Amino acid sequence: MTLYSAETSVASKIAVGILLFDEVEVLDFAGPYEVFSRTRLKPGVASRRSDDTAPFHVFTLAQQERPVRAIGGLQVTPDFTFASAPSINLIVIPGGFGTRALLEDGPVLSWVRQTAAHAKLTTSVCTGALLLAAAGLLEGRRATTHWGAYDLLARFPNVTVDRDRRVVDDGVITSGGVSAGIDMAFQVVEKICGKDVANETAHYIEYRR
Repeated sequence: MTLYSAETSVASKIAVGILLFDEVEVLDFAGPYEVFSRTRLKPGVASRRSDDTAPFHVFTLAQQERPVRAIGGLQVTPDFTFASAPSINLIVIPGGFGTRALLEDGPVLSWVRQTAAHAKLTTSVCTGALLLAAAGLLEGRRATTHWGAYDLLARFPNVTVDRDRRVVDDGVITSGGVSAGIDMAFQVVEKICGKDVANETAHYIEYRR
């Protein structure tokens, strides 16, 4: 993926679709959302007052058109449903206890599989890796997840669980639990926009990489 250094239109931005579902971990989706939505190709506070130099267009989506109840009781209204969502260039699959109910949910796994097939980059946070594995997207790859789910991920054949790295990039990018999604998002920003943009964004949100 390449970006323009000049102002970007919505059509030219990288579409980041973040999956939501009941019992999703809040920081799993909110952390990457903050990073991608606050990234600018021009530095400074003033650039954040508009989306003119934002390289990413970030939105949430869910299977159904209704509020999602996240862990802790937070209710979030997704921007789109599977049927109404625009094309996705970068997919983010968060985790949370709600992933367990989706591991045998045919429509959700089919959507993950089909969306990843057309996206330029597929990522996960925490136990979102279990959904990627259930969809067959981690076969023959190294991956990581929340430390409490290492053994669950290891049950999927041909997935090598990396228990030592916070973010693993093996074609599909997976990350550890909860706050690790922020590190994953910054790694993606650096991969796409360069280290200077990633570091400036981290400085803006006051996050120490």
